[in-house]
Amino acid sequence: MTRFKVPDMSCDHCTAAIERAIKAVDPVATVECDLDKRMVKVDSATDTDTLIAALHSADYPATPA
Repeated sequence: MTRFKVPDMSCDHCTAAIERAIKAVDPVATVECDLDKRMVKVDSATDTDTLIAALHSADYPATPA
């Protein structure tokens, strides 16, 4: 499980866009978004840099948490 801090995540639209971005690079990934903490947990075999790049490409800068 990899955790990311996503400070720009603020609504359900954001969580849906984040999930789409992650699933675009790993269709079988499990994505959990916590709006209150602005944290995303991803269970994926894809490396962290690729996941961060996917989030950045969706306009959600993320850092490992």
